[in-house]
Amino acid sequence: MVSTSEINATLKPKILSKKLPKTYLIESSYDELPNFHNENYEEALKQFKNNCRTKKSKKLYGELCLLAENVNDSKEFITNSFKPYFITTKNAKEEGLLTGYYEPELRASLKKSKKYKYPIYTTPNDLITVDLSSIYPKLKNYRLRGKVEGNKLIPYDTRAQSKTKGIDAEVLCYCDSKIDRFFLEIQGSGRVKLEDNRTMYIGYDNQNGHRYRAIGRYLVQKNELRLKDVSLQSIKEWLVENPSRLDEVLNYNKSMVYFKQRDQAATGSLGLELTPERSVAVDRRYIPLGSMLYLNADLKEKKISKLVFAQDTGGAIKGSIRADLFLGAGEKALEVAGRLKAPLKLWILLPKDEKKSI
Repeated sequence: MVSTSEINATLKPKILSKKLPKTYLIESSYDELPNFHNENYEEALKQFKNNCRTKKSKKLYGELCLLAENVNDSKEFITNSFKPYFITTKNAKEEGLLTGYYEPELRASLKKSKKYKYPIYTTPNDLITVDLSSIYPKLKNYRLRGKVEGNKLIPYDTRAQSKTKGIDAEVLCYCDSKIDRFFLEIQGSGRVKLEDNRTMYIGYDNQNGHRYRAIGRYLVQKNELRLKDVSLQSIKEWLVENPSRLDEVLNYNKSMVYFKQRDQAATGSLGLELTPERSVAVDRRYIPLGSMLYLNADLKEKKISKLVFAQDTGGAIKGSIRADLFLGAGEKALEVAGRLKAPLKLWILLPKDEKKSI
């Protein structure tokens, strides 16, 4: 198999698709995709058809969404209909970062009490979201968020300010852990076990407009954790052991996420229920939601090489060679997701007959 290093030595990264105007690509082939021939093609095609339920996927893949409904040989359909492109950067960077996320489970009540006292909010009534795309098409992936004060739109309250001033929003429920509530925001969705044993699914609805800042990085800067030791587990452990500094650390991340109730388990930005080890969060400035991707990551224990689908986004997911792999719900998913941090190589599969932009 030819390595990507050998490919990149002779091919220069280019903007090759009008659908990915900021993404540098290099033409590739299935022989260059590690372990591609061991893929479960039937399962991958099933996920592709599921993706095609959305407008974004239909716009990206067009007629292939219709053709996928009547396929006898899944592998043949994929290899004959799609062409892989290696995702890189202008400077021909080959590797990015793969992390993992999961669906947390919280304990909560619909009523506030001494035990259940941490509110999970819906989108505030005074939060204004401005879509600039009608005026500035180049900013179609950006939203301006704030609130009106007098006749001006000002930045919305930070996490710390929201605690001091209060939030003009409905409360979905009250949970029993400020730490668990914070990590619910990081994961973007979760399931809530209520006092009467009912399960409520909640998911991302909006955000206060402030940039996400990683508290793990803050703890490293403060010499509380070593960079090599940072994981979801090590951060949680530190927070539990240092309750007097909890607000200080959580408030470092000025971003705050608001939720809404959902009728299904973890749901991504594409609007579909996420599938463990098939759904990824991406930076949609570079990778369109609804895309079919191939990832290769070298973990210490094993290698991950498989077809995945861009179905979600996240505040910490920045850059073209960047993905966050959804790992499901439960303790095992938490354990793997919290420690997953691996070098990543990424390909995008586009219609084979698509005309190039250059």
